[in-house]
Amino acid sequence: MNTSYTYMEQTIEYHIIYKKRKSLGIYIDVYGNIELRVPRDATVVQIQQMLENKWPWIIKNQLEMKEKTKGFKEKEYQEGEQFLYLGSGYPIRIVEDDELKSEHIDFTGIELMIYVKIHDEEKIQKLLKRFYYQQCKALVQKRINLNQSKFKMKPRGFKISNNKKTWGTCNSDRELTFNWKLAMAPIEVIDYIVIHEMCHMVHLNHDRSFWRLVGKFMPDYESRQMWLSQSHWKMVV
Repeated sequence: MNTSYTYMEQTIEYHIIYKKRKSLGIYIDVYGNIELRVPRDATVVQIQQMLENKWPWIIKNQLEMKEKTKGFKEKEYQEGEQFLYLGSGYPIRIVEDDELKSEHIDFTGIELMIYVKIHDEEKIQKLLKRFYYQQCKALVQKRINLNQSKFKMKPRGFKISNNKKTWGTCNSDRELTFNWKLAMAPIEVIDYIVIHEMCHMVHLNHDRSFWRLVGKFMPDYESRQMWLSQSHWKMVV
């Protein structure tokens, strides 16, 4: 059954399915369509209360899904274009100085300052990638150091990679690799990937023992997985 509901001056349309179940659930597909699965005896008041309780989450996730289905927006290396850093979007500001000794990027807390001799888009893109590589390396090193006390074994080393298929890996020699784009994720997500790969020093596969160990150190790891699942498409340069 298709219906709609208005709350806080916003209206959503959703499809409701009555099933043999005990709880009420909300699901948003990749196109932003909302589906409610509720017990057969659920009342209108219960359904509306669930919608209101989950309203910010519904609006946020529906918008993200709709944006995602529009396809990837090509980045423009111009003043004001936003790039993710530690989970938030920051505009870039380009400073041209033909007497620069070294072209580089500084993060001020509110924007990414890009210092170049001339405004060249290919150069700016390369500088951004170098910035993320450097930041990722420093962030991962710090997180490994902070979490090392949880483990009896130590990584033999780690490197930052451009692997497009994984966020991190750990081999049988306890050598870790991490995707440079992790610098765009919130610090708690970086923590999750670091913990995940360090747990592979103990359990190389993804069996129950592995996930129990991850859950021991990070009980809310699923919410951190969810951020990557929902936001990875934004992590572009």
